[in-house]
Order: sequence, then C-alpha cells, then structure tokens
Amino acid sequence: MATLSYRTAGESHGKALIALIEGMPRGVEIDHDLINAELARRQGGYGRGGRMKIETDKAEFLTGVRMGHTIASPITMLVPNKDYRLDDITKTPPLTRPRPGHADLAGSM
Repeated sequence: MATLSYRTAGESHGKALIALIEGMPRGVEIDHDLINAELARRQGGYGRGGRMKIETDKAEFLTGVRMGHTIASPITMLVPNKDYRLDDITKTPPLTRPRPGHADLAGSM
C-alpha cells in the first residue's frame, strides 16, 4: 500500500495556497462541495476582521482528479487569495516575528 503524503505552500497575503497530495489510489470520490464548505468555516467566528469578508476560499483541483474521482497521480489543489498584496510594500506590513494563528508561527517551531 502506498504512503499518503501531503505538502503545502503559500503565505499570508500571497497569491495562493497550494496543496500537493501523493499516494491516493485511483477511484476515490472527491466531494468538492464538502472541501469548500470546510474552507468556508474559517470565514466566520470570533475576531474575524474585514479581510475575511472579501475571501471566498474555493479549492481548484489542478491535477490528479477527473470527474470527481482521483486518478492515482499526484493531486494538486489551488486556493487563490483575492487579497494578494506581497508585491506592494505599502500594503504589506513588515513581518518581524512569528504570529499566532498564522503558518509562520508553526513553521518557525
């Protein structure tokens, strides 16, 4: 049996988040609506600011899924960021230390 592995890439205020999943067998049903509903869960809740209202967080499968089922090749998934601003120094705050609730904290640990 193949080992299931995944990797992610992306950063706050970047163009997108990417996921790479390897080891999925052929024929596994992918419930795109369920995945998008799970992504939508982060939109609400305590302490959410104005930025959260402009994001829609919809997953797009780039490879490895056809007609709602896996095809046994690596799966790549893209979640675009509508609030991309890393190339604009006037809109991007400087990062001077890891921030709780952001991936840079987990990454630094």
